[in-house]
Amino acid sequence: MKVPVWSRPLPLLLLLTACGGSSPNPTGPSAPTSFLTGTWQGTVTIEVNPGDPNALPPSSGAMQWTFEVMPQTNLQSFRTTVRSEHAWLTMTTTATTALTPGNTPPTQISTQGEFDSPRGCRGTFGSVGTAEATRIEADFTGTDCQQTTFIGRVVLTKN
Repeated sequence: MKVPVWSRPLPLLLLLTACGGSSPNPTGPSAPTSFLTGTWQGTVTIEVNPGDPNALPPSSGAMQWTFEVMPQTNLQSFRTTVRSEHAWLTMTTTATTALTPGNTPPTQISTQGEFDSPRGCRGTFGSVGTAEATRIEADFTGTDCQQTTFIGRVVLTKN
C-alpha cells in the first residue's frame, strides 16, 4: 500500500501538538549544600611552646571559620577562611578542610593551612576533631616561625 506523500509528516505533527506549548522552561537541579557551609564562631585555646619552663599559660581568644564547599567533592572538601583574634595568634587565612568518612554529621573534620604570623614569618597549623550539626570540637596545633610550636583546642558553633 502506498502512503500519500502529504500524509507522511502527519504523525510527527500529531506528536508535537500533543506536547503542548504552555509547559514551563526546564530548570537545572539546585546545588546541594552541606551542614558545614557558612560561618561558625567560637574560641581557640592555645599553649605556646608547651613543656618549655618559661612558657606562658594557656590563653583563649575568639575564632571564626567560614566554610565554602569545593565543587565535585561529594560535599566533603571545603575552602575555609580562618580568622583568629587570639592575642598571640591574630591572623586571617585560607585553609583546606575535609570531612571523613562521610559528609553528614557526626563526622571527622580535618583542617590544615598556612598563615602570615604576627611575628613576621610564615606559620602552619592543623586541626582534627569532630563536626556535629551545629558544633565543632577539635585540636589546634601548629608551628610559628619554624621555632615556636603551639597546641590547643578549638570549639565552634553555628547558629
